[in-house]
Amino acid sequence: MGGGRVRVLLVEDDDRVAGALIPALARRGLAIARLATGAGVLERVHEVDVILLDLGLPDIDGVTLCTQIRAVSDVAIIVVSARGEVDDRIRGLRAGADDYLVKPYDVEELLARVEAVRRRRPEHAVAEPVVIKVGDVSVDLARHEVLVDGHAIALSRKEFQVLALVAGARGAVCSREHVLTEVWGHRGPAESRSLDVHVATLRTKLGRPALIETVRGVGYRLGGQTARS
Repeated sequence: MGGGRVRVLLVEDDDRVAGALIPALARRGLAIARLATGAGVLERVHEVDVILLDLGLPDIDGVTLCTQIRAVSDVAIIVVSARGEVDDRIRGLRAGADDYLVKPYDVEELLARVEAVRRRRPEHAVAEPVVIKVGDVSVDLARHEVLVDGHAIALSRKEFQVLALVAGARGAVCSREHVLTEVWGHRGPAESRSLDVHVATLRTKLGRPALIETVRGVGYRLGGQTARS
């Protein structure tokens, strides 16, 4: 799974699903490996670019596994599951998934989502060392790092991207449309609900509810005085 190809780890226990998906993705130039259970996933996360994660695994709940992956790696995670209820999607996103696709899905849509999360990887961000500070909160755009009162806060990829966009506006209003386009690549109802969840989770994780202010009907802006270094 080397070379310049996108390296994908499919975590899927259904042989029929895997049997159809693996060759389809391989034909489109992806280097893909598969595990049928959650065992061994944590040992492989540093070898891949994207994880396609089914939630209905035989040995561990996929949401729990998603949380475990996010605790040790910032690898892109796309949940691909038959669980399509809103609560299921919220649980998956809160566990650290970057995207959530409900089965059955179109392979081309899956491929587009893989490409989207790859485009938003930290190495594609601006390399200049920019740190935005608001009170005791520090957002390092280059290092993909957030500190609150000197302590590192673990954020999912999308959570950081949302925070970085709002912080990067340095007090100006960052529209919902801009955030949705930049982070999700779509502006549909599902993505809009996901943005609401991510903002709420950010406020909780940072412990600074006033840091991200909602401008009703427009978007978000950073609360407090900002400094850029």
